[in-house]
Amino acid sequence: MIRVALPNKGRLREPAVELLARVGITFASPPTERGLVLESVCGRYRLLSVNARDIPGLLAAGAADCGITGTDLVAESGAELPAPLRLGFGRARLVLAVPEEAPYEGPEGLPERLRVATVFPRLTEAFFRAAGRSVELVSISGAVEAAPALGVADAIVDLLETGATLKSNRLRPIATLHESEAAFLGGPGLPEEVQGAIDDLSLAFQSVARAQRCRYLMANVPRALLAELPALLPGVEGPTILPILGKEEWFAVHAVVEAEAVNGVVAMLKRGGATGILIASLERMVL
Repeated sequence: MIRVALPNKGRLREPAVELLARVGITFASPPTERGLVLESVCGRYRLLSVNARDIPGLLAAGAADCGITGTDLVAESGAELPAPLRLGFGRARLVLAVPEEAPYEGPEGLPERLRVATVFPRLTEAFFRAAGRSVELVSISGAVEAAPALGVADAIVDLLETGATLKSNRLRPIATLHESEAAFLGGPGLPEEVQGAIDDLSLAFQSVARAQRCRYLMANVPRALLAELPALLPGVEGPTILPILGKEEWFAVHAVVEAEAVNGVVAMLKRGGATGILIASLERMVL
């Protein structure tokens, strides 16, 4: 039974549960914020629904075998854990922010005596230490963005997603401490069998993340366009080209294309005389 720790709430919760479902790990009843432990339908995985901030510590203590949490929380924990696999969702920036009317354009212009409110004391202290200065950390458990307005801090260090919360509190970012996103990682010193299962999960998650960035393209192209296809459709190892029965001058082409490039590729194929162009989403992609 592999123990998988997942956030019980917050921006990473639903995408993490969805990711598990995409690699075949489902539960008889939907995971909820209050459901602490659930076993998967296949009986091989046990879901531990916990606070995202606690997951690095649970992994380090051996209370969970693997988990999904933010890279910001992994870094803040200071726990000695294996390198995380970045999953491509839940992106946010850990930023240093000051009141909009403050004259500072960067951390170098901040006053000598500086009070910083944050729930990331380790990363905040490390940032200012690297800048060659010390700050007074203001311990606060929530609503960090309100600290300057309340007069208890001159600046804050907090996660920035859309920027709406900072703007509504008349704050602006002046430096980035960490680029965060969801990550999957295992605990240290796991038994070989457990580590093997975690490696399998990591491979599955990578295949899902890779597939989300790509599309599968199929098209019928004339012979005259074949010479241009390797550059137009590099794919994983180049396009697959197959003859079409009964049409000697036409070929069926299959290729994997980056999602962001699809529109341009389709337009160029169409201008080259291609027909029957189909675009499909991918579930998994293993290289």
